[in-house]
Amino acid sequence: MNDRAPVEPKAVINESGLEVKPLYTRADVDASGGEAMIGAPGEYPFTRGIHRLMYRKQPWTMRQYAGFGNPRDTNQRFKYLIANGQTGLNVAFDLPTQIGLDSDDPLAEGEIGRVGMSIDTLRDFELAFDGIDLDKITVSMTINGAAAIAIAMYLAMAEKRGYDVTKLRGTAQNDILKEFIGRGTWIFPVEPSIRLVGDTIEYCARHAPKYSPVSVCGYHIRESGATPAQEMAYAFCIARAYADEAIRRGLHVDEFAGRLSYNFNIFGNLFEQVAKFRAGRSLWAKIMKEEYKAESPGSMWLRMIAAGGGGGLTFEQPELNIVRGAYYALISALSGTQTMALCSYDEAYTIPTEYSARISLRTMQILIEEMGLTETVDPLGGSWYVETMTNQMRAKMEEIIAETDAEGGIVKLISEGAIQAKVSAQAYRMQQNIESGAFPKVGVNCYRNEHEDEHPVEFHPYNEDDARAQIASLAQVRAERDADAVARALARVGADARDGANVMPAIVDAVKAYASVGEITRELVKVFGRYQEPIRF
Repeated sequence: MNDRAPVEPKAVINESGLEVKPLYTRADVDASGGEAMIGAPGEYPFTRGIHRLMYRKQPWTMRQYAGFGNPRDTNQRFKYLIANGQTGLNVAFDLPTQIGLDSDDPLAEGEIGRVGMSIDTLRDFELAFDGIDLDKITVSMTINGAAAIAIAMYLAMAEKRGYDVTKLRGTAQNDILKEFIGRGTWIFPVEPSIRLVGDTIEYCARHAPKYSPVSVCGYHIRESGATPAQEMAYAFCIARAYADEAIRRGLHVDEFAGRLSYNFNIFGNLFEQVAKFRAGRSLWAKIMKEEYKAESPGSMWLRMIAAGGGGGLTFEQPELNIVRGAYYALISALSGTQTMALCSYDEAYTIPTEYSARISLRTMQILIEEMGLTETVDPLGGSWYVETMTNQMRAKMEEIIAETDAEGGIVKLISEGAIQAKVSAQAYRMQQNIESGAFPKVGVNCYRNEHEDEHPVEFHPYNEDDARAQIASLAQVRAERDADAVARALARVGADARDGANVMPAIVDAVKAYASVGEITRELVKVFGRYQEPIRF
């Protein structure tokens, strides 16, 4: 006879702060809010997907992040990925381009082409996309502070090649508010930065209505330390700020909301991540319908790339990142994303090689061709665990949004550095938990190898010759262009910025005259100034 008392299972709390029970039943679904928000795929509130047949009709777009060195080298990588089955491009720009510096700026030294493609003028866009059919391959650009210039260059390049820009599809990340929280590639202060986002939304609504001028990016907020629930909630708060700016200009919500998109992260607990996306879809639909009075179903869609997972990759035992990437891809597919991208296994070290990028691409293709992920819509729908967690995640997101609004709103809190401080503190606590072993990380704090200093990864070298060639190319453009036309165009950029006009038409004219990223940025800095990060103690 065993007289021992039964052992209670240890409490499990997920990253969003929700307790995970050992067993779920229908009673848990009812207690968490019931089934009212589930609905059917393709119907409000879109919990189960924004399209009726989802992947049964068309698989997700595969869009690997790529770009390095000069535009010619990046063009070759683009063509390699397309030849291997990639169906969209996701462009990486180097740091000088992202913060509005030309390659010959002394501040750009050592960074030209290091972590992305170097862009100075329209000529570089022409080289980067040479031979790529922009009607068949949509292009997403990861750029924020200098996004207005990049969008202008992309549209000008497409127009010069004979494309009808009113039908051109594509995306610019252009989410400057998250830059103040996460990546840090800002240029201008918060308020004029939001104005520039509004300029791009307004301009595209009028001139390039199928182009997505903003991809609100919870991804980097999550990478910076936010929980999965915060990632979604803060992204929605940011999207509302951009929507408010567009509506202030006289646009109706249905004129632009259907072209807003999202970029979210996929690392973490599989079921928490799937519930996060299902909850996020229904919450965004509710916000657009009830708060903004959207009428078009497309305005209520959470169009997203569920991507990356870089925050979950490890420097230790990098080959395990291939396994992690496969599970991240599974999360993305189960979540109902429209576009998928995976960080390659060597991205904890370096720019991915063609070999590692191909492994990530093949991982997504295996899910489509072999694993049955395209055969039915929302295969985890109806799980008592997943439906309960979906309801709980939605409630958690609403709670975070309400707290943010009560404290003055996302723009105020970012301007003051409050959101940055909260997310950074969480990142610090997570690192402490990893170092202590409280948060298990295979290969890092458990199941380590004896010789952890051995990392079989090929590093991407920095090429000084590429940098010199890019500077020489910029000098050649400056020598060949019409200097008077450039001066007039730049003067108009500055004048429109001072007068409060939409600066996009002036920027488009400037890039067509082959004004450089740095030259246009300097005109805007004269009016807007530069952002100074708030100091909090």
